[in-house]
Amino acid sequence: MTDRTVLALIGGISKDSLNRRLYGELSRLAPSRLVFKTCDIAALPFFSQDMETVPPPPVIAFRQEVRAADAVLLITPEYNRSFPGVLKNAIDWATRPYGQNLWKRKPAAIIGASTGKTGTFGAQQHLKNVCCFLDMRLMNQPEFYFDASIYMDDSGLTAEAAAFSKKFLAAFEQWIISE
Repeated sequence: MTDRTVLALIGGISKDSLNRRLYGELSRLAPSRLVFKTCDIAALPFFSQDMETVPPPPVIAFRQEVRAADAVLLITPEYNRSFPGVLKNAIDWATRPYGQNLWKRKPAAIIGASTGKTGTFGAQQHLKNVCCFLDMRLMNQPEFYFDASIYMDDSGLTAEAAAFSKKFLAAFEQWIISE
């Protein structure tokens, strides 16, 4: 199998984001054939139809990253039982102008970290609705709801969390190549 590029979109944009830390751990544990990349979705302007046909340079660069990726990993915190607006904004930019949905049939998975027992369940459910509408090829199992207060500390993932993460990443790799 050839290497596959996975574009990770991280909805937690704070410098100490648990989801950014989770991404770092996953990219370290990933099978060698999965090449993880990310981009700064906070740099994207708010989506506006006024700009969609002549988008600003950050949007053009972002669309190129999406187009070039073999798959996408959406990593989301949970804010008020949903996913953050910055992630929705990025998703929207890659669907416009109408008829130019770059997510269509792209293999994808959703994960997220929080400090609660339900992890990011609510956020992931909302995000799944959006992904399904956009015709993303979404991996549904295994689900990855991550309570960082139990499974991550200053040194990284616990052994149990690392083992599960490796299983998740192996399943994601298979999902990507099964197309």
